[in-house]
Amino acid sequence: MPRSKKRVELTKCEAEVMDVVWDKGSVTVNDVVDTIDRELAYTTVLTTIKILEDKKIVRRGKKIGRAFTYTPKVSREQVQEGMVKSLADQLFGGSIRSLVLNLLESDAVSPDDIEAVKKAAAKLGDS
Repeated sequence: MPRSKKRVELTKCEAEVMDVVWDKGSVTVNDVVDTIDRELAYTTVLTTIKILEDKKIVRRGKKIGRAFTYTPKVSREQVQEGMVKSLADQLFGGSIRSLVLNLLESDAVSPDDIEAVKKAAAKLGDS
């Protein structure tokens, strides 16, 4: 999927729907309703998918019976990147460094997480 300069951000509900779309590759509204762990009305999922289509995050595909299929137009990584940048802008004055340091100093990060970050940083240093 081509990289876009446009920042892609999702609401919580949009992210839940997109997780299903990314995992399955092609879905109908019923696929999403059946997969999400909480009770969501068909119309709620349909409205969310229409919003994602308007935002050019999903593409409507062929019709199967009475239902259209939907596929992702943006990657999970593009959305993650956009949302991290947005979080950094909103809470850390645009500083990714401050965001990362804040995360590393929080109780939410385990020793295993810190070790994984160290290994990733060492790999980057070797490049």
